[in-house]
Amino acid sequence: MSNRLFQNAVIQMREAIERDFGVIDENGGVIASSAPEKVGSKRNNFSIEFGEFESQAAFTNEGFTYKPFGSHGSSRPEYAVWVEGKDDVAANHALMISISLGLIKQYYDEKYDRSNFIKNIILDNVLPGDVGIKSRELHFNTDASRVVFLVNIITATDISAFEIIQNLFPDKSKDFVFSITERDIVLVKELRANTQTKDLEKLARSISDTLSGEFFTRVNVGIGAPIVGIRDLARSFKEAQMAIEVGKVFDTDKNIVSYSNLGIARLIYHLPTTLCDTFIAEVFKRGSIESLDHETLFTIQKFFENNLNVSETSRRLFVHRNTLVYRLDKIKKLTGLDLREFEHAIVFKIALMVKKYLSTDPKIL
Repeated sequence: MSNRLFQNAVIQMREAIERDFGVIDENGGVIASSAPEKVGSKRNNFSIEFGEFESQAAFTNEGFTYKPFGSHGSSRPEYAVWVEGKDDVAANHALMISISLGLIKQYYDEKYDRSNFIKNIILDNVLPGDVGIKSRELHFNTDASRVVFLVNIITATDISAFEIIQNLFPDKSKDFVFSITERDIVLVKELRANTQTKDLEKLARSISDTLSGEFFTRVNVGIGAPIVGIRDLARSFKEAQMAIEVGKVFDTDKNIVSYSNLGIARLIYHLPTTLCDTFIAEVFKRGSIESLDHETLFTIQKFFENNLNVSETSRRLFVHRNTLVYRLDKIKKLTGLDLREFEHAIVFKIALMVKKYLSTDPKIL
């Protein structure tokens, strides 16, 4: 498609430029020319070694001036303009033509590039009414199920995590990888039927393990909820963001967090701090939660992990059953809550989560 755009532009320019000029690709093939019959030929059997011209500076060869150029943000040239002559006029023409054609290609890429379209949807830069129209233009499968992974880089090396993730998902017709910030990389993954949350977490784990095990790059990965089509991709992205943020508060030992598994934590995360303070004060009327020592809090944690089972918890703690009962009675005396009763245990569990939320350093959010 770029070839046709370039040729149309060159034809319009040739009336103003009274010299032989055109565009070649990195193999020296003529893709646009002021003499249309030259399209498809080789430019004097000349092949540009693009890697030698990282600055994309103009150069001359066999009586012609060449100016390499590429897509916006490209690290190396993809094309070069040639203009007949080695003088300043030829150099100026080559510069102006390359700028014009570069802008044309940038506009086309932004308008029709699938990955850019997905990125704009996620960032809410596309009007809802335009999503369907654009999807049909780009031939998107609107019935496919997709999910958004957000990879947040914690510690990085000189290795590009973006390129690594791109290489892990090479099918650019189904999977889309792009950067949101220097430390946030988005993967939009098309899913097979009956994909479960555990499958998504396994995939996220493979990304994390590859980056950490082979390239010493630590990351957190948030997983949004799967959606059908592309209209709700922005929602899945926001859910992936929330998964990472909430995970920093309530699941500090996990670097893979799925929105579907956040449970009550995501509700607490949205509560006003004033309401949280009120709740804590009401729950612990008889005694402050700070009155519970580390050993007692550890006992409570294990009691919850073992589904309020006294015998199993005492076995896991390597203490006598009566010792555990004594500790639970002590907690009841201090707080007025008997953790052996389900409703009391639920209230206490939520109170601990709220307390953790209130004590979280806002800088990590």
